[in-house]
Amino acid sequence: MASILDLLGGHLTPDTMEQMGGQLGLGQDQLAKALPSAIAVLTGGLARNAAQEGGASALASALDRDHDGSIFDNLGGFLGNPTSGNGAGILRHVLGGEQATAEAALGRSSGIDAGQAGNLLKMLAPMLLGALGKSKRQNNLGAGDLGNFLGREGRQMKSAMPSGLGGLAASFLDADGDGDIKDDMMRMGAGLLGKMFKGR
Repeated sequence: MASILDLLGGHLTPDTMEQMGGQLGLGQDQLAKALPSAIAVLTGGLARNAAQEGGASALASALDRDHDGSIFDNLGGFLGNPTSGNGAGILRHVLGGEQATAEAALGRSSGIDAGQAGNLLKMLAPMLLGALGKSKRQNNLGAGDLGNFLGREGRQMKSAMPSGLGGLAASFLDADGDGDIKDDMMRMGAGLLGKMFKGR
């Protein structure tokens, strides 16, 4: 089964990135820097939720019900009206009380403001779930398979990020102890971005 970066990255074409940046008020360099960290935060949150009792089953049901991958049938239409994907509701469920912390950390690490970071997460959330739902259907994954997959993906992303807090893919920590997570997140972002756009 393809990784989350491959599943989602296949849809992040230059035209898609341009449309996303226009909606968010971000330049392409800013968006490219923020994307890997945003994907890692969402993946970490999903992995954490799936590891809780009943979490994987609830996620599997949500994917079957609301996120079958059809978002990619008209991705341009979604990006033109991103609130149609209920990203705000997804974020409340995935990140819970840590949402504001995640948005602030993503903003600091990427050089964008917290509002833009939050809007990026809201835009990405339904896309990420759509990619998961499509893969679940194509690979006939059960709840246990889905939970195991997210666990592996979360661990792999965490290994590319500052180590420590596992709840959100270690996205808020300073790996080298210098009190600044920006350099650590930039190193992580460069590695993930290279994977996302490999061969393009």
